[in-house]
Amino acid sequence: MDNKFEPLADSIRGGDIDAGIAVVRELVAGGTSPLEMFSGCIEPTLNVLGEQFATLDIFLPELMIAGDVVNAIQDEVAPLLKQGDSASITKGKAVVATVYGDLHDIGKNMVSLMMQVNGFEMFDLGVDASPKDLVAKAEAEDADLLCLSGLMMPSMPFMRETIEMARANAKIGNKIKIMVGGGPVTAEWAMENDADGYADDAMGAVKKAYELLGIESMSAAS
Repeated sequence: MDNKFEPLADSIRGGDIDAGIAVVRELVAGGTSPLEMFSGCIEPTLNVLGEQFATLDIFLPELMIAGDVVNAIQDEVAPLLKQGDSASITKGKAVVATVYGDLHDIGKNMVSLMMQVNGFEMFDLGVDASPKDLVAKAEAEDADLLCLSGLMMPSMPFMRETIEMARANAKIGNKIKIMVGGGPVTAEWAMENDADGYADDAMGAVKKAYELLGIESMSAAS
């Protein structure tokens, strides 16, 4: 990680929202783009925290306060990201949520924001979303993509159920592309459970979405 990002990483790990916002403003003033902050610091820091949580080196309260900092940073930089979005035409519609059995939203929020910046119309159902609600929303919006996130093992059967329900839906089953991601999810799991794609971070999700929909290049992420 670039040394200039260490104060930002420290603020995330320490759960210090005020310090995080101050560092972000300083970085922006110095010419660092929000996308560079996400790819160069925020995502790597969250990945490490996620690994530490999985091995019980840190616990849920520590992960949650880190998430609060990241959410505040997202709110701070979202207008800047949208100003930099050169995409005037929506590239597709996507329904995104953390599936039933899981209340974690850090990764899901980052995916939603990055995809919105890169030209997708996003419909975010939040956390603990049921398969029925997810498929109903995808049908109602005639969505091109269904993006499913899960960090906890108990959510996995519901992710699988959502995929099965979407595939069986007469209106969207033959059209919709399904992407999955999150701590316990792997590319192998995605393939075995009939998902179209897997990504382990927000920018990877954007790239995979472009690939699945046959879009040649990325705008804000390029």
